[in-house]
Amino acid sequence: MEMPPDTIDRMNDAWRRELPGLDPSALELVGRVIVLAQHLEKSVGAALAQHRITLGQYDILATLRRNGPKGGLTPTQLLSSIMLSSGGLTGRLDRLETDGLITRKPDPDDRRGVRVWLTARGRKLIDSATATRFDEAARALPSLTESERKTLAELLRRWMVAVVPPEDAG
Repeated sequence: MEMPPDTIDRMNDAWRRELPGLDPSALELVGRVIVLAQHLEKSVGAALAQHRITLGQYDILATLRRNGPKGGLTPTQLLSSIMLSSGGLTGRLDRLETDGLITRKPDPDDRRGVRVWLTARGRKLIDSATATRFDEAARALPSLTESERKTLAELLRRWMVAVVPPEDAG
């Protein structure tokens, strides 16, 4: 069964008509990834709203949670795992601390530094929010076979590795 045209198909048809000397075919992938990313970000935001956290806050809490029992992370370590400016990180850390989800303690390895730790409340919240996040991600997927999912994941991985510098990959 052939799929009906989508926004990207209609846009590319218009470009081919208006600028026939240019090839818009790369937008068949790039444009769809952008549209999908925008849609998925809204969907994730709506899912996380029931936990009263934003996607940015989720990223910080999830990074701390994935760190496991090793202990807290420095703000620099957190920055390397999330996509925020240092100013954006400070503001979010302030809010998470005010909400009782994290605590900042002196870094035992650096007298001038601090480490960020999840509180018990923060750990409980991030565990619950992560279950919601994973459920939302599963619902967001189209109906694909296991083989199609693996192929798509591998193709997206190759694309990401080819174009996203490691320091920006999170």
